[in-house]
Amino acid sequence: MMISVTRDVFRLAQVFTIARGSRTEAKVLTVRVEADGVTGWGECVPYARYDETLESVEAQIQSLPDSVTRSALQDVLPPGAARNAVDCALWDWEAKRAGVRAWDLAVLRPPGPEITAYTLSLDTPEKMRMQAAQNAHRPLLKIKLGTADDMGRLEAVRAGAPDARIIVDANEGWSAEIYADLAPHLVRLGVQMVEQPLPAGADAMLGEIARPLPVCADESCHDRASLPALKGKYDMVNIKLDKAGGLTEALALRAAALAEGYAIMMGCMVGSSLAMAPAVLVAQGAAVVDLDGPLLLAEDRAVPLVFDAAGVHPPDAALWG
Repeated sequence: MMISVTRDVFRLAQVFTIARGSRTEAKVLTVRVEADGVTGWGECVPYARYDETLESVEAQIQSLPDSVTRSALQDVLPPGAARNAVDCALWDWEAKRAGVRAWDLAVLRPPGPEITAYTLSLDTPEKMRMQAAQNAHRPLLKIKLGTADDMGRLEAVRAGAPDARIIVDANEGWSAEIYADLAPHLVRLGVQMVEQPLPAGADAMLGEIARPLPVCADESCHDRASLPALKGKYDMVNIKLDKAGGLTEALALRAAALAEGYAIMMGCMVGSSLAMAPAVLVAQGAAVVDLDGPLLLAEDRAVPLVFDAAGVHPPDAALWG
């Protein structure tokens, strides 16, 4: 089997800002695996928060033996972006070689569309109100927050989109004191869930303070090994392929988390439709789906995912799986 990796850049439709910084483009790695005249592909988004760079992840991928299998891959590479891209490429290759869809290989029911959140970038209250008003027709909005003066932003978004369901992502930006002060207002404004309010590794207070609305672990949850440390602190887990290290672990994490009583959020990094395609399988029936990466782009893959009023649809075979 030949494994190759290339770098691709997708322009964003507008500047995208979270508590850790801003970006104007999505830089991704595209992996192709080829054998027996069949080529499978996958995508990953190296993430600096997890000490990943394009160079370091590319080196991990290039270090793999040509004989690697999907089962062996789980032990050869750790959870992360490199393993994700190769794992998803191998799923695609296996499905194409067998002439079936990836969900058949995974023994899953045929997937359907899922309503996805649409993310509003962190900005001034007035600009976030305008973003919210422009997207008020969407059923679920996700607000990027994570600063000490977020109350005005919350009020502004609710004013701009009075009927939308709202979830909040603090990206580890709050202290326990800030979150405790904001929580009653989140409830008052109809926020349905808060994602990673405290820094991973400094979130013990979540087990000691009241949680008046569900709290979702993002940076605190990568794969199944993360679950024991979440007990008593979180109500949901955000599964991302780039954190889990691919579809194989993401499916296993979903099953394990559900068995332990956690609700599921299916999330993503900012990438193309190729990155989201395998995630649609994991997103089926999730409490919250956040696979809006392609909606934030000014350009996408040649055969993109379909987004409409029903949500994000399963990938066409020409895209993946």
